[in-house]
Amino acid sequence: PTILLNWQKAQANIVRMADRAQRHHLHFRPHFKTHMSQAVGRHFRSLGVDAITVSSLTMAEYFAADGWSDITVAFPVNVREIETIHRLAEKINLNLLAVNPEPLAFLRKNLRCPVGIFIKIDAGAGRTGLLPEDEAGIEAALAEIEASPMLEFKGFLTHAGHSYRARSKAEILAVHEKTTALLRQLKEKYRSRYPDLLVSPGDTPCCSVAEDWAGMDEIRPGNFVFYDVMQVRIGACEMSDIAV
Repeated sequence: PTILLNWQKAQANIVRMADRAQRHHLHFRPHFKTHMSQAVGRHFRSLGVDAITVSSLTMAEYFAADGWSDITVAFPVNVREIETIHRLAEKINLNLLAVNPEPLAFLRKNLRCPVGIFIKIDAGAGRTGLLPEDEAGIEAALAEIEASPMLEFKGFLTHAGHSYRARSKAEILAVHEKTTALLRQLKEKYRSRYPDLLVSPGDTPCCSVAEDWAGMDEIRPGNFVFYDVMQVRIGACEMSDIAV
């Protein structure tokens, strides 16, 4: 396969999203799952980006080899990859994703190096994560984290993947408003116990068009680097923004 990349458009997309994050005082942790390229990643670094998101430990190793030292793996942790987790955690600041307490119990017993833990919240996409109203599930996960000196609770992470079913900016914004509202509620509920907790949404459609980010701490869009015809249909970009 050969990719035909309009690098000028890709650069413009990257700069635009980085500027949006800065304008809204959001930590920018872009998801590198779309480009999966050290060369593209270096352009982010040239803009001052110092933290990234990936969707596998293999991808984390690839980017760690190019100097990235703050990586969130935004995919439910697989305890069978414990040795890879150890290799990475020895070298970088590694954040993992939990959707239930069982893998956290395994990590509590077997981790040799500290890692950060985000709890994944299902904001409506219905793919994975704890429901925001599942207090028992959230508390069970927090109990495992608190029981281990190797686990640090970082906050709540979500991906409003149902924004991909939108067909207009108004529909995107409706998803965004519900997603950020539930994250604000969780943040308010747990902030007294965890003053430094973060809330982290991250889908490209919402990150491309929304202007109200009150209470949010970071964003993790990924598809925006290249965009595509689906994103045009959704209302996230113009045809002229597509870079591949």
